[in-house]
Amino acid sequence: MCEKITKVNSWLSAVFGDQPVPHFEVNTRTVDILYQLAQASEARCSDTALHVEDLKQKASEYQAEGAHLQDVLLQGVGLSCASLSKPASDYLSALVDTAMVLGVRDTSLGSFMPAVNNLTNQLLEAEKSNRRIERELRAVRKRLGSTLVLRSNLQEDINKAVKSQGVESAKAEERLLNMDFVTAKAKELDNRRQRAEAQLESRNMDKSITHQAIMQLSEEVTTLKQETIPLKKKLEPYMDLSPSPSLAQVKIEEAKRELAALDSQLEINMEFK
Repeated sequence: MCEKITKVNSWLSAVFGDQPVPHFEVNTRTVDILYQLAQASEARCSDTALHVEDLKQKASEYQAEGAHLQDVLLQGVGLSCASLSKPASDYLSALVDTAMVLGVRDTSLGSFMPAVNNLTNQLLEAEKSNRRIERELRAVRKRLGSTLVLRSNLQEDINKAVKSQGVESAKAEERLLNMDFVTAKAKELDNRRQRAEAQLESRNMDKSITHQAIMQLSEEVTTLKQETIPLKKKLEPYMDLSPSPSLAQVKIEEAKRELAALDSQLEINMEFK
């Protein structure tokens, strides 16, 4: 634990430099976290230092190779940077810039061609990706258009449904009002009927002269009249016969007796009612 605290303090002092180290609660958890951070920071700093040393070594190699090439040009060909014309210097600068952009080690054709081929492949892949994205974009636009049309149709249907619902609600409300009116009217008529019945009952009205009794009596009279029709039809053949005093008198008497019996029965029914 003490070793971890010592390393953490040393690392914090190195990180903050001249600034004071912020106060923190010293416990097992915070010390472990800061110790892990210190180890990770040291590992990263070590990697960075190695990378810097590698870059320095490559830079020194490039400088040595550049100096060697300058000596070769100066001693073998008699050329130097100062002796180059401006177009040649511009071309050389463009060549160096191109090599730096491509990330090649030197400006030889063997280094440029793979780099250019790599960039060409990347360009082809990017164009292929762009064409695929354009196809997907067209498909999305098509689906978007269909979705917008469907949304418009759905909105129109919703508006129609809302309008129809409003009309139906108005009709339902009107029917409810009519129902309330009819119910109130029926209740009023029922009360009037009850009052009329009570009034008639208080006056000791004969029930035989009520509408219902009269209708029933009318039905019975109609029935009796229907019963007399066959008897009258029996008499019709005898109406055209030549008079036979004895036989006609018998038939007439029989018919009279039947008619008298029916009339008596009718009168009895009328008196009974």
